[in-house]
Amino acid sequence: MSASSSSSSSTSNWFDAHLDLAYLAENGRDLHADLRSCRGRYQPASVTLPSMVAGGVRNCLATIFTEGVDARKADEETGAFTYPFGDANAAYQAGMRQLLLYNAWRDAGVITQMPRRGHGPIEQSSPKSPLEGGPINMGILVECADPITDPDELDMWVERGVVAIGMAWWHQSRYAGGNGTDHTRSGNGLTDLGRALVERMDHLDVVHDLSHLSQRSVHDLLSMTDRAVIASHSNCRELMGDPNSPQNQRHQSDETIAEIANRGGVIGINLLSSFLQPGLRDKDRASMEWVVRHIEHICEIAGNTTSVGLGSDMDGGFGADELPQGINTPSDLSKIGEALRNHGWSDTDIAGFTHQNWLRFWGWND
Repeated sequence: MSASSSSSSSTSNWFDAHLDLAYLAENGRDLHADLRSCRGRYQPASVTLPSMVAGGVRNCLATIFTEGVDARKADEETGAFTYPFGDANAAYQAGMRQLLLYNAWRDAGVITQMPRRGHGPIEQSSPKSPLEGGPINMGILVECADPITDPDELDMWVERGVVAIGMAWWHQSRYAGGNGTDHTRSGNGLTDLGRALVERMDHLDVVHDLSHLSQRSVHDLLSMTDRAVIASHSNCRELMGDPNSPQNQRHQSDETIAEIANRGGVIGINLLSSFLQPGLRDKDRASMEWVVRHIEHICEIAGNTTSVGLGSDMDGGFGADELPQGINTPSDLSKIGEALRNHGWSDTDIAGFTHQNWLRFWGWND
């Protein structure tokens, strides 16, 4: 990284590549409310639409998050976002509810629907927005592909705003093995249906998200396609202890980081403290130094500062009390920029991390 330039870098413009907004809404979060008055799960809360605006998060990927469950087990969590394992129709219904919420926000001027990668700049054609400063620019990321009943159905999801897909979450999906599966087993990579989805995604210029794939699924996917790929909300496996441990499959290996960078992709830093600093006790918060370590490790492996950005996952199954020290809301993200400047980053490189690397990847205008 080059030394800091003389001009002051703005860290009030952010692109967050991973926010579970519809999932939060389904869990009782009033996303139009002030943080002090919002209700729902994962308290204390970090994310509502007004808090995003206040923190300068004007561009994001918002997820459709669904989870397959074994409803026969008494301790399995169930809700509007869940479906019985293998039930394609129930998964479709769960995912479609979230997609329709985003479409309603678009129609109300809350968000501007982002184009797919390589399909032109943002078209600011929304009606008058109820948000201060105008709509949030938003692309939709499907986090687990099970709601897509068949690869031939993908066209409909794309027409409604889907720009990226991660084919599995923690578990095995109908398409691929997730990071919670045994990656040493041959059956936990891409399925035949998953291979068909890869081909359809490439045909429609939908981006692959590696974040929750098993290592075998990652290998299978990268062997099938030469497209640029992303890890929307992932950190560095090498910094989290034993890189071969099953729990560290959730993080990206140095080999995968290098491949993402070589293809022109971007890795979004996840701000869950236990994903940043090894050895933390329950509810301990990672130091800002560990946030910087993960950012700079990616830069070292990639050989540049253009392959890393933010994918905070704020409130994605946890509250603000599990974010790094000093970060409680999007307005605190500027502290990451300050920490990078203290490590010798230039204003240009900091702006790359905060928003421009992601904007450049998608081909969306700043």
